[in-house]
Amino acid sequence: MESGLYVALSSQIALERRLDTIADNLANSNTIGFRATGVQFEDLVTGRGENAIAFVSAGDTFVPDVAGPLTETGNPFDFAVQGHAWFAIQTPAGVVLTRDGRFTMRETGELVTLQGHPVLDAGGAPIQLDSQAGPPRAGEDGTLRQGNRLVGAIGLYQYQPGISYTRFGNSGFIPEGRPEPIVDRQGVGVAQGFLEESNVNPVREMMRLIQVQRAFDQITALMRDSDGALDQAVKTLGSS
Repeated sequence: MESGLYVALSSQIALERRLDTIADNLANSNTIGFRATGVQFEDLVTGRGENAIAFVSAGDTFVPDVAGPLTETGNPFDFAVQGHAWFAIQTPAGVVLTRDGRFTMRETGELVTLQGHPVLDAGGAPIQLDSQAGPPRAGEDGTLRQGNRLVGAIGLYQYQPGISYTRFGNSGFIPEGRPEPIVDRQGVGVAQGFLEESNVNPVREMMRLIQVQRAFDQITALMRDSDGALDQAVKTLGSS
């Protein structure tokens, strides 16, 4: 009977972790460039044969490689990645990869994020524009022109968050090691005047939240009933 309590407790721990990820996803359903967090669970079996007991693992988080919808803004400093690629920005934490393309130009001409982090080209250098030449025009390959002059190119990088990923802010990730720029840009590119919305589906996440909460409550009731049965068995055996 105690084994049943341990199994139920492992399920509650797993469900609590899933609740945390769903709550975070819902909180960022309107965050530009946000990638939702998923959780993978496994059965952990102890013992053999009839004595085998299956527990639920605490779960490993992962980030699905699913892009959010694009929204047209018309702002020449808004950019969206098309395909499986990421922008790179320089931050105090190092190079961060993001799908949030809300950029602006400093008075000195440097292309930066709204938080002031420099946007990097494919070589890892900050992108420098001509502050007197107005907003740049971006080609589908990320090249930037002011007037008829080529002034730089937005870097696109390969990246897929693994199990041990580290988030930066709401929509960024700190890669392990030096990120690899995409040289052959077939299938990837940049859309100017667009932004990528969060890939969270609020309705689906709310349904998941209700399902997980119900499962958590059911397991709590089961544990309460099991604990009561155990107390009653102890009292009965103690009085016999």
